[in-house]
Amino acid sequence: MSSSRVVRQRIWEKLATVARPDTRFHLNFAEVIPDFDGAEAAISHIEALPAYQQSNLAFVTPDNSLVELRRRMLTAGKPFVVSTYNILRGFRLMTPGCVPKGHERYAAWLDGIEHFGKPVSLEEISSLGRFDFMATGASAVSIDGIRFGKGHGFFDLEWGMFTDIGLADDSTPVIAAVHDVQVVDEKLPASETDIVVDLIATPTRVIDVVRQSRRPRGIKWDLITPERIAAIPPLKELARMRGIA
Repeated sequence: MSSSRVVRQRIWEKLATVARPDTRFHLNFAEVIPDFDGAEAAISHIEALPAYQQSNLAFVTPDNSLVELRRRMLTAGKPFVVSTYNILRGFRLMTPGCVPKGHERYAAWLDGIEHFGKPVSLEEISSLGRFDFMATGASAVSIDGIRFGKGHGFFDLEWGMFTDIGLADDSTPVIAAVHDVQVVDEKLPASETDIVVDLIATPTRVIDVVRQSRRPRGIKWDLITPERIAAIPPLKELARMRGIA
């Protein structure tokens, strides 16, 4: 069993005690990064950051742990891009006024995102300007910023696509919101494809990460099957743009 799988399994056992069950996947952490007790406090830490306060455009993953962040951004009128589940229907753009007042909570969930969000291509997103920050959930994250997702690599793909077209780069703040039990206290070595985060927000603390290396850029096309490219519309779009498919 790989070290990342060992870490996930160990954390998932602890996470089950504080996770808020998903309506579809319950506590199946291989399929969903859950909301958790105290998420509101973790999001308040993010809300206090200059990157959040000065943001004109952000990327927020569809993880349940970020429902409250998306709700607050909708209420505050802060535009953001969010991916659909497993990126299978691409990305959605949430803009000021796209959600009727009082519906922000529903619009922050996946079903609401698909209902109220505007479908956008990578080319359309690139015309909006760079991301001021990117926020993600995680199955686990080490104190030196090594993030583990569900194990499917979707955030890695999103990062690769966005850095390829100039929406993000090594200077873009990447923030992870997790419960304290999801923080791995020991330092872990980063692989060439790991997206190291800059800040970890938990219900009780904020951890500033001093990155020791640059994050990867672009898509590692040799690691992606033609079937996966065909299944993910933005990836297929980027492959066409780069003359790969």
